[in-house]
Amino acid sequence: MKKHEFRLTADWNGGGRNGEGRISAGNLDTQISIPKEMGGPGVGTNPDEMLIGAAATCYIITLAAMLELRQIPVEKLSLESIGVVGEHKGRPKFERITHKPHLILGAGVTVEQVEEAKSLIETAERSCMISNALRGNVALSVTAQVDRVK
Repeated sequence: MKKHEFRLTADWNGGGRNGEGRISAGNLDTQISIPKEMGGPGVGTNPDEMLIGAAATCYIITLAAMLELRQIPVEKLSLESIGVVGEHKGRPKFERITHKPHLILGAGVTVEQVEEAKSLIETAERSCMISNALRGNVALSVTAQVDRVK
């Protein structure tokens, strides 16, 4: 596989840890700061949201591609991801991410396709490159809901 480079630029506007900044990378252009929950100004996004965003988008794209490859008819695919930050040795630590996909399969889907979709829900988490980059440092899990159009 060909190697790909992704570039991001960042600017920080003073104020130490309570300052604000801006990041730009490809289609991403947003303000950044420390979240209010961690004593910061809460302007724009923050590293915690970006980490969970990277994990969630990688997961849902991977799952959608796997379902398409297996020709499993999908009516709707949505996702809620929850990240938990705790403290380890007096410092903040990203502890876990739980993905909660809700998959609604199309009309006429077979029992076998439903079972395969359920299997792919787990496989997608293990196949996502962001999950694999985090594995061993952040606990990752999936709790899914699978329904069929009636």
